[in-house]
Amino acid sequence: MSSNWKRLIVALLLAVVVYGAFVAYAGFRDIRTSMAGFRYSALAVALALASFNYVLRFLKWEYYLARLNIRGIPKIDSLLIFLSGFVLTVTPGKVGEVFKSAVLSSTHGVDVARTAPIVIAERLTDVIGVIVLILIGSIGFAGGLDWAAAGAGAVVAGLLLILWPVPAARLVAWLETGPAKLRDYAPKVQRAYGSLRIIATPTALLWPSLLSVVGWGAEGLALHVLLDGFQVAPPLTLSIFFYATATLAGAIIPVPGGLGVTEAMIQEQLVRLGSVPQAPATSAMILIRFATLWWAVLVGFVALAILRRRFPGLLSADDEVAAGR
Repeated sequence: MSSNWKRLIVALLLAVVVYGAFVAYAGFRDIRTSMAGFRYSALAVALALASFNYVLRFLKWEYYLARLNIRGIPKIDSLLIFLSGFVLTVTPGKVGEVFKSAVLSSTHGVDVARTAPIVIAERLTDVIGVIVLILIGSIGFAGGLDWAAAGAGAVVAGLLLILWPVPAARLVAWLETGPAKLRDYAPKVQRAYGSLRIIATPTALLWPSLLSVVGWGAEGLALHVLLDGFQVAPPLTLSIFFYATATLAGAIIPVPGGLGVTEAMIQEQLVRLGSVPQAPATSAMILIRFATLWWAVLVGFVALAILRRRFPGLLSADDEVAAGR
């Protein structure tokens, strides 16, 4: 079993503990009562909004492939490969989504080192999109600018590391002259950095960042729809602000899928800042995480199953090793 699959199992177990703790804290009976009055059509809308975000993220994936001049991949294969990365969404910072690069390599022979930097570009544009949403949601609301500043600092630091070639050049030089078992990694790191310089420049980030604003805004709207299903929705801008700040915290703090961090922030902000009663706040938090995080994992497994039927040799021992690196 590769390290990524082990992390997935650990994250699943952690999720059970986290959600169990929230249910115990809010009170199982109170949550059951709040769910009794919930409009389940709101959950269907939330799932649709989350799925809409996946479509926009797929457009980003296609954009990055085009920027790297990777062509000739059938759209249906590209879509399934992209969605298969969701299987490892519950890894710290979603870095496990580099799994889709291993799948692309196995199915269409594209070098993993060439496409793996796409994950970094995706995370940068996601953070940019979330920062914009925090700024929008924080209008007239104290505390929002602090989160926006933290996220902006992370983006600036990331861009400086990408655009400043000295650290990468020194790393490659060290690998080339370092221990023998590491020398084979030097050309891979060099190819990866070359790809990153193409897809993560300020101009290349503009269009994907706009897609991120719309996509993550749709998931913030999903939280609002769920709260409305409990008849306790705060203003839409607040719902988006709560979701965006919790998402940013889950992305910055290196825990699998933001587990525990994102949930706690959503629930706490809904209760203390949105004046939402504790039971429906906890229920809405669990439902939004199902509609976004766990729905993505489920979609990823379905896409991976279809891919394995189309490419029977997929996920061989070599693929497992590549995905675990």
